[in-house]
Amino acid sequence: MEGDKKPIRSFSDLEIYQNSYAASLDVIDKIIPKLPKEEQHDLADQLRRSSKAVPRLIAEGYSKKHQQKGFQKYLDDALTESNEMMVSLSHVRDLYSSHVDPKLAGRLIEIYDRTSRQIYSLAKVWRNFKER
Repeated sequence: MEGDKKPIRSFSDLEIYQNSYAASLDVIDKIIPKLPKEEQHDLADQLRRSSKAVPRLIAEGYSKKHQQKGFQKYLDDALTESNEMMVSLSHVRDLYSSHVDPKLAGRLIEIYDRTSRQIYSLAKVWRNFKER
C-alpha cells in the first residue's frame, strides 16, 4: 500500500543505499577473503573499491539533491560502479567458483543489477521531476 512507505529523510532511507551497503558488506566479508592469492591485489582491490563506492556515491549525491547536475553526476558515477561490480562478480563466479560460492556471487550480481536499474530509474525520475 502506498501509505505504508516511510518518508525519505536521509540517504539511509533510500532502498538503493540500503541494498548496496548490505551487498558491499557481503563482498568485503564473504568474497574478497576467499579469492586466490594472485587476485588479492587486482580483482580484490577492484571489488573493494567499487563495492564501497556505490553506497558512498548515493549518499554523496543525496546531499546534492537540490542541484540537478550535481545529483545526476553522483548517480551516473554510482551506476558506473554498480555495473563494474556486476562484471567483477561475474569474473569471481566464472573463474573462481572453487574458492567462492558461485550462488553467493550470482545473488550479489542480481542485487547490483537491480541497484543499477534503480539508480537509472531514480536519475530519470529526478530529471523529469526537476524539469516540472
